[in-house]
Amino acid sequence: MKPASVADYRELARRRLPPMFFEYIDGGSYAEATLRRNVADMEAIALRQRVMRDMSQLDLSVEVFGEKLSMPVGLAPVGMAGMYARRGEAQAARAAAGAGIPFCLSTVGVCSVDEVTAAAGAPPWFQLYMLKDRGYMRDLLGRAKAAGCRVLVFTVDLPLPGARYRDVRSGFSGATALSGALNTAWQGMTHPGWSWDVYANGKPHTLGNVQSAVIGGRRVTDFLGWIARNFDRSVTWADLDFVREVWDGPIVIKGVLDPEDARDAVKAGAQGLVVSNHGGRQLDGVRSSISALPAIVDAVGGDLEVFMDGGVRSGLDVLKALALGAKACFLGRAWAYALGAGGQPMVEKMLGTIRSELSTAMVLTGCVSAASADKLLLDVAS
Repeated sequence: MKPASVADYRELARRRLPPMFFEYIDGGSYAEATLRRNVADMEAIALRQRVMRDMSQLDLSVEVFGEKLSMPVGLAPVGMAGMYARRGEAQAARAAAGAGIPFCLSTVGVCSVDEVTAAAGAPPWFQLYMLKDRGYMRDLLGRAKAAGCRVLVFTVDLPLPGARYRDVRSGFSGATALSGALNTAWQGMTHPGWSWDVYANGKPHTLGNVQSAVIGGRRVTDFLGWIARNFDRSVTWADLDFVREVWDGPIVIKGVLDPEDARDAVKAGAQGLVVSNHGGRQLDGVRSSISALPAIVDAVGGDLEVFMDGGVRSGLDVLKALALGAKACFLGRAWAYALGAGGQPMVEKMLGTIRSELSTAMVLTGCVSAASADKLLLDVAS
């Protein structure tokens, strides 16, 4: 199968990955209403076609925190990407660096921040949760700074994990040690390509950024359990003072859907925020990211950089988000599917597709510059 769209990468990943890992990427929480809404609401937005304009000179670049991006796209933090392809975070970071866009490393990545920095030749953006173990957080932020990370993406919509029923059905979570081991072994045997690439040659299967905190941890589940036990439900905006004591670079708050929360992020001293519902993986039944975006931009757009994720499956979707006020979009499932379909080469190809789709959409809407995109690109009559 020759992939031509994100849907094609998804299908290739479904065939190649053991079900427990594909369902972890693909699924949402509860009945997955918000997961579907993210995509449906994006599809419902109509672009305004314009003709007979000089579109010979396109500029897809935008500037974010003093850094020029080749296009208004970044790779969002995705947990355990090193289980989708051999040392997956390192492969994806190289693809992002080659495309001239940021890669954001998840706290729960298989590869550590040092490994990703060395592999890509440039430090990633770094994602972190507020955890009960503040000593671990202080140490990890110090390591990220020492690696050269400039931007901290602080995820605030996960005081506890949402109920992800697909993970239970696939055996990814909720199984006993014995049944879980047998299920993993069976799924590996029935997916030999993945077993050779990841299981046999992609070790160690730990969470590199968490390894020092989990004494005796040997499996990914050991580390995920430690993270889950350390999610802190008591966090308030005042806790950002602790983060600012340790981190002197830009802080981007990820997981905002409400304008009032966005205004609180400004008051707390954030430099950016990501309009996000965690890809439909947390509170099911909330609104889509793209439908929440305009009100948040109106509330705080002049005070900090506003990004979004959720439901972005094409370059056309990127332009829609820009038209509604986003500075850039972060791809999550799109790059995870591509990574699972074939590693770095597939991520590179997917990013090329996004760039081509965005360029075409800009030409056909009369948008010469990504940085100047606005609501005039949308067909409001629709």
